[in-house]
Amino acid sequence: MIFSEKLAVLRKNKGLTQEALAEKLNVSRQAVAKWESGQAYPDISNLIQISNLMNVTVDYLVRDGECIKSLASDADAGTGANIEEIIQFRLEANVNTYAAFMNEVESTRLDSHDFHYQNGDYVYHDTYVGGEQFAGEEAVWKSGKALYAMNYLGRVLSKDFSGNFLKDALRHADCKMPYRGPEHYEDGEFIYKCSVNGDFSWFQGYEEIFFHDKKVYECYFHGGLMVSNS
Repeated sequence: MIFSEKLAVLRKNKGLTQEALAEKLNVSRQAVAKWESGQAYPDISNLIQISNLMNVTVDYLVRDGECIKSLASDADAGTGANIEEIIQFRLEANVNTYAAFMNEVESTRLDSHDFHYQNGDYVYHDTYVGGEQFAGEEAVWKSGKALYAMNYLGRVLSKDFSGNFLKDALRHADCKMPYRGPEHYEDGEFIYKCSVNGDFSWFQGYEEIFFHDKKVYECYFHGGLMVSNS
């Protein structure tokens, strides 16, 4: 996601119009419109103001995210399924399992929590252990062959954490950020942030939640495609 897209998303998440944001930054609405259309770029003083207002770092604003492999690619990673299909199924499974309080199944390991979803030849399974400190793995198969897997390790840092907000944030993942949740999501006093290095074939990431500017949750994750060596 480039700066112009990030600014528009952050502004809308704050419930601000271009005019309202311009007023807070003491610039013209036309300036904000040019920033969001990619026709111009704010100077460093405006970037600092934006970062403070939106509760994000200047580094986040100015550094473009790593692009995932083209969804139009016909690359099949040796699996018989292209990356677009895998991503779309992973997002579909995401809103039909843990994040949506759906399809919890019998434990596959001692004291584990498991979620299972299937659509045609595609199968998704998520399993984790723990509670306020947790670890788990999700994976995708097609016709019995593993295509994708991700491991995660996280913890709750404060009693102010909301599991419902985390699930809500995870449900807002999209094809630009199909790993956990979106880059930035807000609801009330809660803010969710997620950053990723790499692309869908091989990535590492970190997500965190803030409540009243205090970090209340964090999770590290990494994963990628299961590429055949044959």
